[in-house]
Amino acid sequence: MSIRLITFDLDDTFWETKPAIQSAETVLRDWLAKHAPRLGEFPVEALGAIRRMLVEREPTLRHRVSELRRRILQHALGDAGYPREEADELAERAFQVFLDARHEVEIFPDVQPTLEFLANHYTLGVITNGNADVRRLGLADYFQFTLCAEELGIGKPDPHPFRQALRLGGALPEQAVHIGDHAEDDIAGAQQAGLRAVWFNPGQIAWTQDYQPDAQIRSLAELPKLLLDWRGN
Repeated sequence: MSIRLITFDLDDTFWETKPAIQSAETVLRDWLAKHAPRLGEFPVEALGAIRRMLVEREPTLRHRVSELRRRILQHALGDAGYPREEADELAERAFQVFLDARHEVEIFPDVQPTLEFLANHYTLGVITNGNADVRRLGLADYFQFTLCAEELGIGKPDPHPFRQALRLGGALPEQAVHIGDHAEDDIAGAQQAGLRAVWFNPGQIAWTQDYQPDAQIRSLAELPKLLLDWRGN
């Protein structure tokens, strides 16, 4: 059966995420040093302990990365002696600073040309566990929908996001394919929901799982030909 719906992961599929996050963390630390001096050199270990405590107390925060970061900041600022209302206000301002910097990504050069071509032939959607927003990146017009773990309350590899994508895209599982870089979240998650799954593997690293992706690509520019080959078969 022909493919009608294509869904994409974002982080490390449309851009390299680590440099953007590292830069955003630096921007956040500099902002906090200026606007929340009581926080001082808050140790990374303490932030990790706060994160573990929050997730243990409320497991769904694991999939709500923005809210989790807000809560970590609130707790850290409270522990530093800021009153609750001031801590909440500072945490929200700090989070927005981080989020703005987090969107300073370098989109891979073949992403937009490929999306432009595919959008004329298929329904496209996004399924992400992160907090990148395609509207901030000038990519929103290519997609019919975006599904974010933050809003769903659950993320990949759970089948729910993929089933939601099928519903929104008006497609059967065998008419859909998901493209992503993560073996469990993207490949196993999509296949368990009945979709085909294409592994985005620009570094040509070895596959080590006991299941296989339906295909793998080194760049998104390879995707149109792959879909054409599938149609021919």
